Amino acid sequence: MAAGSGRFPRVAVLKGGMSAEREVSLVSGFECAKALREVGYHEVFEVDAGRDLVSQLAEIKPDVVFNALHGRWGEDGCVQGILEWLSIPYTHSGVLASSLAMDKHRAKEAYRAAGLPVVEGVIASREEVEKSHVLPPPYVVKPNNEGSSVGVYIVFPGSNAPRLAETMPKEVMVETYAPGRELSISVMGDRALAVTDIITDGWYDYDAKYKVGGSRHELPAKMPAEVTEACLDYALRAHKALGCKGLSRTDIRWDDTRGVAGLVLLETNTQPGMTPTSLAPEQAALHGISFGQLCDWLVKDASCDR
Repeated sequence: MAAGSGRFPRVAVLKGGMSAEREVSLVSGFECAKALREVGYHEVFEVDAGRDLVSQLAEIKPDVVFNALHGRWGEDGCVQGILEWLSIPYTHSGVLASSLAMDKHRAKEAYRAAGLPVVEGVIASREEVEKSHVLPPPYVVKPNNEGSSVGVYIVFPGSNAPRLAETMPKEVMVETYAPGRELSISVMGDRALAVTDIITDGWYDYDAKYKVGGSRHELPAKMPAEVTEACLDYALRAHKALGCKGLSRTDIRWDDTRGVAGLVLLETNTQPGMTPTSLAPEQAALHGISFGQLCDWLVKDASCDR
């Protein structure tokens, strides 16, 4: 493997990819590569990760891969398996944690086993979902293995069974709708950073997440101390239950009329967005960790020993 310049390793930043979250990943990768250069990394290569990824990495010969991919293939254990096979250290979680977290149904089983609160959910076929209500409304229908609120349907009482887009998979996750505030907590290593209250005019969808002005982040969230502590505890326990490494972000819904009892876990993201409007960099900054320092920490944390 090639040696980087001085104390800085040679880094390949994977971005883009082939998932529904490609555009977000392109921004994440660009921002991370830029930040690494600004903190002193002399050899940073931006790689649009496609089917020729192995040959691209063979040409670059990186010391470390910074994985800025989002969604299927880049975040579900596939790319992680390729990097393990190539014996290249990489950022974020390994094969098992990545695949487990991306499978929302199995992730919820891991949460339950760890004593964490979740809502009722089932895996159902498209035909079943479109024919009749699989669960009593209100409920949510979404792909079992996508992120960034891609392909999410909310079915309210009095509504007909939803007509799903052709792009939805043959099997989907159907879960009871959890009312309340949208909270997000990042974990960096073995430390839960902070709780962000995400405020929007409606559903926290793809546009609300990634468009400037799509949502407002209240950081730290204004809530009772015991609820904040429970959120931090739940996020760290979720990180550990899934076997995550490096940086993760867990999303929680809170019914603020019920105190701690109103908290339920939605999902854990093993490769949180790293864009100008992303949550994890904001929470790190609250602790005095700049975006460049966060990217530098992720590179240093990367290891083949998983």
